[in-house]
Amino acid sequence: MSTEHTAIAPVTLTQGAIKELNKLKDQQEISDDFGLRVGVEGGGCSGMSYILGFDQKKDGDNEYEIEGIRIFMNKAHGLYLAGMEIDFKSGLDARGFTFNNPNASSTCGCGSSFSA
Repeated sequence: MSTEHTAIAPVTLTQGAIKELNKLKDQQEISDDFGLRVGVEGGGCSGMSYILGFDQKKDGDNEYEIEGIRIFMNKAHGLYLAGMEIDFKSGLDARGFTFNNPNASSTCGCGSSFSA
Protein backbone atom coordinates (compact mmCIF):
# COMPACT_ATOMS: atom_id res chain seq x y z
CA MET A 1 0.00 0.00 0.00
CA SER A 2 1.23 3.47 -0.77
CA THR A 3 1.37 6.07 1.93
CA GLU A 4 0.52 8.84 -0.46
CA HIS A 5 -0.06 12.20 1.19
CA THR A 6 -1.43 14.95 -1.00
CA ALA A 7 -0.68 18.48 0.13
CA ILE A 8 -4.24 19.77 -0.05
CA ALA A 9 -7.25 17.66 0.88
CA PRO A 10 -10.22 17.97 -1.50
CA VAL A 11 -12.49 18.58 1.51
CA THR A 12 -12.27 21.02 4.39
CA LEU A 13 -13.19 20.66 8.05
CA THR A 14 -14.44 23.60 10.08
CA GLN A 15 -13.02 24.21 13.54
CA GLY A 16 -16.29 22.88 14.98
CA ALA A 17 -15.92 19.63 13.05
CA ILE A 18 -12.25 19.25 14.05
CA LYS A 19 -13.11 19.79 17.71
CA GLU A 20 -15.95 17.24 17.62
CA LEU A 21 -13.89 14.64 15.71
CA ASN A 22 -11.04 14.90 18.22
CA LYS A 23 -13.56 14.57 21.06
CA LEU A 24 -15.13 11.46 19.49
CA LYS A 25 -11.71 9.91 18.85
CA ASP A 26 -10.75 10.41 22.51
CA GLN A 27 -14.11 9.23 23.90
CA GLN A 28 -14.14 6.07 21.79
CA GLU A 29 -10.39 5.46 22.31
CA ILE A 30 -9.81 5.16 18.56
CA SER A 31 -6.21 4.25 17.75
CA ASP A 32 -3.94 6.23 15.46
CA ASP A 33 -4.21 3.41 12.89
CA PHE A 34 -7.66 4.78 12.10
CA GLY A 35 -8.51 7.89 10.16
CA LEU A 36 -11.69 9.64 9.14
CA ARG A 37 -13.24 8.02 6.08
CA VAL A 38 -15.01 10.56 3.87
CA GLY A 39 -16.84 9.21 0.86
CA VAL A 40 -20.08 8.57 -0.95
CA GLU A 41 -22.26 5.55 -1.58
CA GLY A 42 -25.34 4.89 -3.67
CA GLY A 43 -28.67 5.31 -1.94
CA GLY A 44 -30.48 7.97 0.03
CA CYS A 45 -33.44 10.00 -1.11
CA SER A 46 -31.44 12.01 -3.68
CA GLY A 47 -29.35 9.17 -5.13
CA MET A 48 -26.10 9.28 -3.14
CA SER A 49 -25.31 9.43 0.57
CA TYR A 50 -22.23 10.64 2.40
CA ILE A 51 -19.94 8.31 4.33
CA LEU A 52 -18.29 9.77 7.43
CA GLY A 53 -16.71 7.63 10.11
CA PHE A 54 -13.48 6.31 11.55
CA ASP A 55 -11.95 3.50 9.51
CA GLN A 56 -8.62 1.94 8.54
CA LYS A 57 -6.91 2.78 5.27
CA LYS A 58 -7.86 0.53 2.35
CA ASP A 59 -6.33 -0.15 -1.05
CA GLY A 60 -7.37 2.59 -3.45
CA ASP A 61 -7.49 5.29 -0.76
CA ASN A 62 -5.80 8.63 -0.89
CA GLU A 63 -4.66 9.89 2.51
CA TYR A 64 -4.71 13.52 3.60
CA GLU A 65 -4.20 15.28 6.90
CA ILE A 66 -6.18 18.20 8.24
CA GLU A 67 -4.91 19.64 11.54
CA GLY A 68 -3.68 16.27 12.78
CA ILE A 69 -6.72 14.30 11.61
CA ARG A 70 -5.95 11.60 9.04
CA ILE A 71 -8.48 11.63 6.19
CA PHE A 72 -9.01 8.54 4.00
CA MET A 73 -10.88 8.89 0.73
CA ASN A 74 -11.34 6.45 -2.12
CA LYS A 75 -9.74 7.99 -5.21
CA ALA A 76 -12.99 7.64 -7.18
CA HIS A 77 -14.95 9.69 -4.62
CA GLY A 78 -12.88 12.86 -5.08
CA LEU A 79 -14.98 13.80 -8.12
CA TYR A 80 -18.09 14.07 -5.93
CA LEU A 81 -16.45 15.58 -2.87
CA ALA A 82 -13.97 18.18 -4.18
CA GLY A 83 -14.55 21.49 -2.42
CA MET A 84 -16.96 20.09 0.19
CA GLU A 85 -16.95 21.57 3.68
CA ILE A 86 -17.77 19.36 6.68
CA ASP A 87 -19.08 21.20 9.72
CA PHE A 88 -20.52 20.23 13.09
CA LYS A 89 -23.67 21.95 14.34
CA SER A 90 -24.61 21.86 17.99
CA GLY A 91 -27.49 24.34 18.07
CA LEU A 92 -31.05 23.85 19.21
CA ASP A 93 -32.37 23.46 15.66
CA ALA A 94 -29.76 20.95 14.48
CA ARG A 95 -27.04 18.77 15.95
CA GLY A 96 -24.56 16.71 13.99
CA PHE A 97 -22.22 16.84 11.05
CA THR A 98 -23.32 18.82 8.01
CA PHE A 99 -22.05 18.67 4.44
CA ASN A 100 -21.79 21.76 2.24
CA ASN A 101 -21.08 20.29 -1.20
CA PRO A 102 -20.75 22.70 -4.16
CA ASN A 103 -20.92 19.73 -6.56
CA ALA A 104 -24.40 18.65 -5.49
CA SER A 105 -27.06 19.57 -8.03
CA SER A 106 -29.76 18.76 -5.49
CA THR A 107 -29.93 17.71 -1.87
CA CYS A 108 -32.63 16.25 0.32
CA GLY A 109 -34.11 17.62 3.52
CA CYS A 110 -31.94 15.45 5.75
CA GLY A 111 -28.75 16.95 4.28
CA SER A 112 -26.95 13.62 4.08
CA SER A 113 -28.09 12.71 0.55
CA PHE A 114 -27.41 14.43 -2.76
CA SER A 115 -27.27 14.05 -6.52
CA ALA A 116 -24.51 15.30 -8.78
